Amino acid sequence: MHIPDGLLDLRSAGVAAVLSVAGMGAALRRLRTGLPRRRIPLMGLSAAFVFAAQMLNFPVAGGTSGHLIGAVLATVLLGPSAAVVVMASVLIVQCLLFADGGLLALGANVLNMAVVGTLGGAAVFAAVRRLLPGPRGLLAAAAFAAWCSTVLAAMACAIELAASGVTRWSLVFPAMTGVHMVIGLGEALITALVLAAVLRTRPDLLGLDAAGPADAPPSRVAAAGAVAAAFGLVMFGLPFASTAPDGLERVAARLGFAEQARPGLSATPLPDYRTPGLGSAAAATCLAGAVGTVITFAIACGLAAALAPRRRAPGGA
Repeated sequence: MHIPDGLLDLRSAGVAAVLSVAGMGAALRRLRTGLPRRRIPLMGLSAAFVFAAQMLNFPVAGGTSGHLIGAVLATVLLGPSAAVVVMASVLIVQCLLFADGGLLALGANVLNMAVVGTLGGAAVFAAVRRLLPGPRGLLAAAAFAAWCSTVLAAMACAIELAASGVTRWSLVFPAMTGVHMVIGLGEALITALVLAAVLRTRPDLLGLDAAGPADAPPSRVAAAGAVAAAFGLVMFGLPFASTAPDGLERVAARLGFAEQARPGLSATPLPDYRTPGLGSAAAATCLAGAVGTVITFAIACGLAAALAPRRRAPGGA
């Protein structure tokens, strides 16, 4: 659902950028006062996992593919404010290092997936969670919220495309919503499976283990396992990823505005998730993915460390 340059006019892109900056600013302000420092590694791990998972497109009906957005997954693990920052970090790395999504459309992509997808999914998750307590209720609420998050992000994208005049609202809205209703099923399934694994290993991270502190940092073994899982997704999952066009690309081709899209930044270090100079396409993609995973982890951890309130020593020292 990464919008390339050429599809949004300057007015729509500018409005989306202002709204995304406002959403990011609100999230950053909340983190300055409410982010426990023990959660810093978890923000980095979540960002690395989301980045790696977004590289793996899964097939859906009609020769279309989709990929995990991860907004609700990050929300359940970290809270909505931290999830907004994690998602924005992933999208910025994808744009600036891999030319995935246009530079002028970066504000719109952050708005759709990091702000609308995260906050909308968080609202749905909180509402359903009140009705469905317990571990099973958490998984059901997260799965439904993940589906809603995907659809809401697609709706926001449709609004921007229609406002830019690339196609009619009556065509793009049902097309984007319909295909992402199907893609959202994959988002829901992946989110539930990942959270089920977390429930088995660290239920305290989800607030379901009264015996342990909810803000306890991941152990070294757990952190190493999470990093290994992210790298495993890149190294072993990419050969099986679908190469079919994603939901936005399929809609653009069907409605006849695909030719208006322009490539992203031409001077990115790893364009199109390929490492220059490697003869093997698989190796070039895997190495680029590994580099992106590390960089995303470092950026999210760095932001979290800068934002988390520092503890004051006794006596005000």
